[in-house]
Amino acid sequence: MRVVFLDAYNLIYRAKSGFTKGDNYVIYNFFRGLRPLVDKYKPDIVYFALEGRPKHRQKISSGDYKSNRKTQGDFFHAQKASIIEAVKAYLPFVTVRHPDFECDDVIATYVYKHARNGDDCFVISSDSDFIQLHNICGVTLYNPVKKKEIEKPPYDYVMWKSLRGDATDNIPGIKGVGDKTADKLMKDPQLLREFLDKPGHRDIFNRNVNLIRLVDLSYAEDEMEITTSKLKEQDLHDYFLELGFDSMVKEKAWENYIKTFKRVDDGKNSQQ
Repeated sequence: MRVVFLDAYNLIYRAKSGFTKGDNYVIYNFFRGLRPLVDKYKPDIVYFALEGRPKHRQKISSGDYKSNRKTQGDFFHAQKASIIEAVKAYLPFVTVRHPDFECDDVIATYVYKHARNGDDCFVISSDSDFIQLHNICGVTLYNPVKKKEIEKPPYDYVMWKSLRGDATDNIPGIKGVGDKTADKLMKDPQLLREFLDKPGHRDIFNRNVNLIRLVDLSYAEDEMEITTSKLKEQDLHDYFLELGFDSMVKEKAWENYIKTFKRVDDGKNSQQ
């Protein structure tokens, strides 16, 4: 079985770029870009993973985790909400969220589960944290911004990133450590041990490992908020028309669009 995992917020934020005319351009960019991403891997099941609150990471970092993120404003949040509502109502996806964990952890949990069952797993996101999945199980990572699959690094990604930190998530690294120094340390275990034995280094490293490592929520699957939906072709068509997305509902374009999601609907139904 082929399973695709969509990092929902990552893809929605990405939809801010591109076509920027009209009152609903984020919605337009999202749905216009969604079909080729799903079609690329011909999945039987698609997971659409939403964000919860990063409670344990906020606790570890004393509230500093991702505190550098800017608010997006009412315009964006209204379109994000519309996208999520439409996906849950009209597309044949499994929408999943844990209220107390990030979507990265949710995706990792289901990747582990499907990989153990021998399924082919494909994660679509530009979030580099998913690279660590390469060190645990067989998975294909596709970055839709770089438009390429991300290869497995020759080192433990969590350890490497814990040394250098992650400015995107407001995780400070060990002072003086950038990509090159982290590469050097990861290639020499003795040098790494000596470096971490220096005052304060191991504390920073261990904190970062706990912030960066994805959590397997298999123990909390009954706490997941899950919505499984079917393809609602006419409702999706009407939604696009209402928003003025005329180019997406023209005969040939619409036929190709629906073909992709009918395949997912058929594949999902065959697994039930």
